[in-house]
Amino acid sequence: MFRRTFWFTSGVAAGVWATTKVNRKLKQLKPENLAVAATNKAIEAGHRFKDRAVGFALDVRDNMALREEELGDALGLNASVDPELPAPRRFAAIENRNNPKSVESDRTTYSYNRNEDH
Repeated sequence: MFRRTFWFTSGVAAGVWATTKVNRKLKQLKPENLAVAATNKAIEAGHRFKDRAVGFALDVRDNMALREEELGDALGLNASVDPELPAPRRFAAIENRNNPKSVESDRTTYSYNRNEDH
């Protein structure tokens, strides 16, 4: 009799356990829960990608500065200034036309004041 009671109790426990597992899995597979899980995974992947991209950008910036120093030393741009030689000149690659001290702005005869015609 104890043998039958043991197996009956074991079967009931296994059935309850299996039913609980199946219900949990079905709850996880609902569309709302699948969307939440996918969103969470996408957010985690985005954070990982951002961290890697920031790390890469910092490495590039550091190596770029190091290489610029090496090139400056090789070309003599970073060398100390010799008192017998004039200081090296630096030319602007693009002229700043918005500078109010510019000579060209003083030479123009056209006024940009739209109210003077009225």
